Amino acid sequence: MAVIFDRPKALLDVPTHYCPGCTHGIIHRLIAEVIDELGILDRTIGVAPVGCSVLAYNYFACDMQEAAHGRAPAVATGIKRAIPESIVFTYQGDGDLAAIGTAEMVHAATRGERITTIFVNNCIYGMTGGQMAPTTLPGQVTETSPYGRDVLTQGYPIRVSEMLSTLDGPAYIERVAVSSVPNIIKAKKAIKKAFIYQMEGRGYTLIEVLSTCPTNWGLSPDEAMTWLEKNMIPYYSLGVKKDIALEVK
Repeated sequence: MAVIFDRPKALLDVPTHYCPGCTHGIIHRLIAEVIDELGILDRTIGVAPVGCSVLAYNYFACDMQEAAHGRAPAVATGIKRAIPESIVFTYQGDGDLAAIGTAEMVHAATRGERITTIFVNNCIYGMTGGQMAPTTLPGQVTETSPYGRDVLTQGYPIRVSEMLSTLDGPAYIERVAVSSVPNIIKAKKAIKKAFIYQMEGRGYTLIEVLSTCPTNWGLSPDEAMTWLEKNMIPYYSLGVKKDIALEVK
């Protein structure tokens, strides 16, 4: 019997700790499928963050390195420079990347480090109980913004992809979502392109993935998908934010 759907070799056959309806699992699978399709499992090294995906090293079959909170780009830079033939990716949430890790992310990008960042944006701190994050939307209710994010006192959300696209170092930046089958297909294509650009030595690549957090949003998995579509995508527009190949043309 022909096998038409199976677990990627780059993804281990173990239960995960993620909440029901969390889309980390979808993103993990997309990365694993790309690693398999590119045939780079034996030279891929992932860097896990602090956050909900802190245990990512338990799920990927490639070599994994844990980093201190926000420091994944710095750790990845060291790995890539020490082992330049490796394919290195960081997997980071919005709290890890856009708050405590802002400096590491910006400077790795502006230096054009040959690494790939998978940036999971769910507009909230997940692991630590649902606090307001740098990406929390205006008016969004969280544990630390119970009346909704007030931009006059708490500032505006950071559009990370747009900010990084102004720098010279990044080669490719795209924002995708995993809220529907068509969006998931586009997300995989973007992740694969980012890895290919790294393999070609083009520069820093980042894929921002709009994701859900049903538990901390207080929604069911279905409701969370709808909330993402209605609230996140209008503010965080999908699409390519920078592509040096297109700029050359």
